[in-house]
Amino acid sequence: MPLLAVLREQKKMKLKGGIYHRTQIELTYNSNHIEGSLLTKEQTRYIFETNTVGTESGSLNVDDIVETVNHFRCVDYVIDHAGFKLTESTIKRLHLILKTGTSDSRKDWFATGRYKKLPNEAGGIETCLPENVPAMMKDLLEEYNSKPSVKTEDILDFHVRFERIHPFQDGNGRVGRLIMFKECLANGIVPFIISDDLKMFYYRGLAEWGRENGYLTDTCLTAQDEYKSLLDYFRIRY
Repeated sequence: MPLLAVLREQKKMKLKGGIYHRTQIELTYNSNHIEGSLLTKEQTRYIFETNTVGTESGSLNVDDIVETVNHFRCVDYVIDHAGFKLTESTIKRLHLILKTGTSDSRKDWFATGRYKKLPNEAGGIETCLPENVPAMMKDLLEEYNSKPSVKTEDILDFHVRFERIHPFQDGNGRVGRLIMFKECLANGIVPFIISDDLKMFYYRGLAEWGRENGYLTDTCLTAQDEYKSLLDYFRIRY
């Protein structure tokens, strides 16, 4: 995909002001903000561009800063490994990168880069029990990787099932959205970034998938149109 080649080239060049730069900021800010990060987009941009934190708004949560820096590394990992088959190792690696150095990673019961040890909920909804996660993830990946070609609907279906399994103690949403971005790049599909203003539509789409797939599909198509406008601005073919 022309976009993937451009992202890799600009990443290698450490080019500022291009589609790689913009993608890093938009994907990291929005995905973290959906999960409760209090960093602003400008603070996120400042961290990416200068590797420092500037603030006049009082104290900042250290985990927000660490996870922002880690998410930049996750995006780089996705770009570098977009052409590789999606595996459990890839998914666990993304979680390890995202959560390394956070307060969660220092908790004995928190399995950084490994599947969860304790039952958890997502939005008040029960998820897969820890003992069932390995088998469920294996089945999900085998089914997904057996497809002769992957379409947008397949990526969305994988995402919903991944989030319903909720394989990690925390960080599932961000890892899941990174996977969607990776798989779009891998399959020649224009990727999309779920912006914070689409959050409630996105959550409704996750909840309704299987009964009404249109909610999530329309939300992601809206996000895709927004990304296409960036590609048009930077004159990148898709």
